[in-house]
Amino acid sequence: MSQETSVKSSPQSQVVSLATLPNLNLQQLTMFKQQLDQELGVFQDSLHTLKIAQSRFQESGSCLEKITPDTEGSEILVPLTGSMYVTGKLADANNVIVDIGTGYYAEKNIQDAKDYFKRKVEYVTEQMEKIQQVGIERTKLREATMDIIEARIQPPVWDAAARGKR
Repeated sequence: MSQETSVKSSPQSQVVSLATLPNLNLQQLTMFKQQLDQELGVFQDSLHTLKIAQSRFQESGSCLEKITPDTEGSEILVPLTGSMYVTGKLADANNVIVDIGTGYYAEKNIQDAKDYFKRKVEYVTEQMEKIQQVGIERTKLREATMDIIEARIQPPVWDAAARGKR
C-alpha cells in the first residue's frame, strides 16, 4: 500500500511515490518535504474546522431532545449574539427552523430536524476520517522523505572510518 502513496510534487504534474523518492535530488526532496508540510498543515486546519462543525451539529441535535409538546409556551432564552440573549416563548414545539447553509433556512418538524442533524454529523465524520487517512499516508511519505534527506546529508559511517585508517 505504501508504494501506492503518491502526490504531485510540482506544477508539471510529476508524481512522487515512495518508489520514486530515491531518484530525486536533495533540492527536489527538500521542496517535496516542504510541500508535504504545507499539505499536513492544511489537513490539520480542515480537521479542526470539521470538528467544530461536527460539535455544532451534535449540539443542535441534542438540543432538539429538550423540545417536547410539554415545553410549548415555556420561556426560553433566544440568542442575539454569542453572549447576549433575550427572553422569548416557545410558540411551536412541533417545528423548528433549521439553517441549511449559505443563508437558507427550512422549517422542519422535530423528528426531521433530528434526522437532518444526525445525517450531517455522519457526513462530517466520514469527511474527517477521509482526511485523517490521507494525512497518515502523507505523514509516512514525509517520514520517508526525511530519512532519505538525512541519509544524503550525513556521510556514511564506513566512509569516515576508512579515511581515519589511512
